[in-house]
Amino acid sequence: MQRRKRNAGSSSDGTEDSDFSTDPEHTDSSESDGTSRRSARVTRSSARLSQSSQDSSPVRNAPSLGSDEPVYSTRRVTRSQQQPAPVTPKKYPLRQTRSSGSETEQAVDFSDRGHLTGKHERHFSISGCPLYHNLSADECKVRAQSRDKQIEERMLAHRQDDNNRHATRHQAPTERQLRYKEKVAELRKKRNSGLSKEQKEKYMEHRQTYGNTREPLLENLTSEYDLELFRRAQARASEDLEKLRLQGQITEGSNMIKTIAFGRYELDTWYHSPYPEEYARLGRLYMCEFCLKYMKSQTILRRHMAKCVWKHPPGDEIYRKGSISVFEVDGKKNKIYCQNLCLLAKLFLDHKTLYYDVEPFLFYVMTEADNTGCHLIGYFSKEKNSFLNYNVSCILTMPQYMRQGYGKMLIDFSYLLSKVEEKVGSPERPLSDLGLISYRSYWKEVLLRYLHNFQGKEISIKEISQETAVNPVDIVSTLQALQMLKYWKGKHLVLKRQDLIDEWIAKEAKRSNSNKTMDPSCLKWTPPKGT
Repeated sequence: MQRRKRNAGSSSDGTEDSDFSTDPEHTDSSESDGTSRRSARVTRSSARLSQSSQDSSPVRNAPSLGSDEPVYSTRRVTRSQQQPAPVTPKKYPLRQTRSSGSETEQAVDFSDRGHLTGKHERHFSISGCPLYHNLSADECKVRAQSRDKQIEERMLAHRQDDNNRHATRHQAPTERQLRYKEKVAELRKKRNSGLSKEQKEKYMEHRQTYGNTREPLLENLTSEYDLELFRRAQARASEDLEKLRLQGQITEGSNMIKTIAFGRYELDTWYHSPYPEEYARLGRLYMCEFCLKYMKSQTILRRHMAKCVWKHPPGDEIYRKGSISVFEVDGKKNKIYCQNLCLLAKLFLDHKTLYYDVEPFLFYVMTEADNTGCHLIGYFSKEKNSFLNYNVSCILTMPQYMRQGYGKMLIDFSYLLSKVEEKVGSPERPLSDLGLISYRSYWKEVLLRYLHNFQGKEISIKEISQETAVNPVDIVSTLQALQMLKYWKGKHLVLKRQDLIDEWIAKEAKRSNSNKTMDPSCLKWTPPKGT
């Protein structure tokens, strides 16, 4: 009697999802289209049983899908299933594909043997995998020898041309270059106008068989000359990555996450973030946009979303105007959420160093609400007790909300909190490139608005700082950048440049219909005490 296999599922409490679910995006190419699991555990009893069955009765081979010597594994057999009569164990072919049109079969090797450049014995990324590029390791070596020979001939020809030329500033093409140009033109004319029916069927069969696990067939899509140029570029890029790996800049265990699935967006990452190695080496993470839990596959994310009860960040909602809300999250009370938020932010920030020590910080998370929940726009964090009166330690706007005014809203909100605290604030240094641009733009608008409304004859940096909550150092640096601070007869003068003010007024008139401004009346917040 055959025993049905048990499928691993997720835990009942929902705290840890199983990774045994089959995900079409993360399934190995060797296990697709009729292939089975690589191996099964074989106990001593099953080994003895298979040995006795081989001695007593012939073994029927499973339908071969493409291997010289198929390797079989047996199911796990318990003592209750053992019978006096010999039982033929069920066979499972491993990593096989059917060879078309012949009885001979070839094993498909999905190991890390070979390299696209033909100069290394192993590869560590898909860009260097010969099998992904529909090649074998030996074919890559032959191509590498051909490329090296062509490079030597070209360099020799260049040296001969240099010796024959006169040292003039503008050189005319040589006869060899003209002949080569004509040859390339003829090669490109030989390109087929279209694919035949057999070629299209072959390409479709290849795509259905391998999907995204292999590169599409490229033959006859362009001229042989252009295809060879593309192959050289692929090999050169793979060689550059291999050099970086050998120099220590890229290692096997510290692969950078390339993309993240976040809500309805797929985001390309910018920098490395110290996620656990088992997640970082995947290259792609799936995140719940509400609780920020990160997962390995789309299937696990789908199961998580079905039971996740979070629809907004934890903590207190201290601001709401329209669909925009801001939540105050304590790093001590919601430690896991804040750690996940910091790890997510590091994917898009270069100078961020805070990941796990989140207890001394408060996080202010801005969201946009719809009928599905509150979606993360960005956040900033600040120390609960800052000795230098920093009102921002780290600030981030999610890439899908950049260049829409949300960054200035976060900055404005941080200064709004400083005004309620009756303090003068400043962001913690060093600022990132995008952060510095955003802050410079915000300080410029604050100063121009203040000067536009100012009616007196004498102005004080201290008065500007007290009214706007901007640090005097930031005010002075902004005035100098705008060329509005001059030194004359032993005194510093602030020049009221009307041209800059008029330009700012025109910009404000264009975006007067925008709701990307913070309303102090919508803030319901008192400064925390004793934190």
